[in-house]
Amino acid sequence: MNVPQEALYIFAGLGLALVAASAAGYVLHRRAGGPVVDNLNARIRAWWVMIAVSGGVLLAGNGAIVTLFGLLSFLAFREFVTQTPVRRADHMALSVSFFLALPAQYLLVGVQWYGLFAIFIPVYAFLTIPILSALFADAQKFLQRTAETQWGLMICVYCLSHVPALLTLQIPGYQGRGALLVVFLMLIVQASDVFQYIWGKLAGKHKIAPEVSPSKTVEGFVGGVLSATLLGAALWQITPFSPLGAGAMALMITLMGFLGGLVMSAIKRDRGIKDWGQLLEGHGGMLDRLDSVCFSAPIFFHVTRYYFAL
Repeated sequence: MNVPQEALYIFAGLGLALVAASAAGYVLHRRAGGPVVDNLNARIRAWWVMIAVSGGVLLAGNGAIVTLFGLLSFLAFREFVTQTPVRRADHMALSVSFFLALPAQYLLVGVQWYGLFAIFIPVYAFLTIPILSALFADAQKFLQRTAETQWGLMICVYCLSHVPALLTLQIPGYQGRGALLVVFLMLIVQASDVFQYIWGKLAGKHKIAPEVSPSKTVEGFVGGVLSATLLGAALWQITPFSPLGAGAMALMITLMGFLGGLVMSAIKRDRGIKDWGQLLEGHGGMLDRLDSVCFSAPIFFHVTRYYFAL
């Protein structure tokens, strides 16, 4: 696969930004130290790994991108299920979800079968899961257990699978550049999270939803969304959109990402946990890093498909 030149420039820029961040983190560690600086450096180290893996997968081609997101879905779904009560009667439904529904969903993405990809989990898996659980004749908290499995499959697998599904879109004048849509989406989501974190630390005073996500502030939200929107508009040349359209898409992505993070934070508060896991140093679990993507990806995919694809 020929990687679009723009993607190489973006990853080179990200590498330079990480070099600068690593140097700043080293200086702060030497001069001040403390848990805040240690957490910052842990985040930077994790970003090095994530950028390196992402760049390698991009170079490997579309198949590798689909495979990577299939693996990410597996890890995120596993983290989600770990935080939900499971009974023996749920084992068959979970096995089918992990080892049949999940790979089948990504196989449909890989072969570009949109008609079935769009309904496979919301219709067929949605109906199959409660049937499998009911066959074991365990009615204790049946609705809660079934809904939790369905919810995890929808968020962690179905929604996230819309990221590599961007590769399947046939957009006039944009052939062979679908990977750039993936780069655009992921870059805007992650940049929004970083910008919100920075603005929140610099100017955050007013909590948005202290009972759900104590770290989110009005100032961080506004600053992060505006910064990511401007970044999206500046990156319009890697998209099939105009500068205004790219900015509007970035705004939509950041708003959905923020709301998705808020929803997933509410679930964590309900479960009494701070993070979904400890897989990524300084970031928590895989689902902590992808919660915004899970909510923004399907909206971005369908808006792009409806207005720009053949």
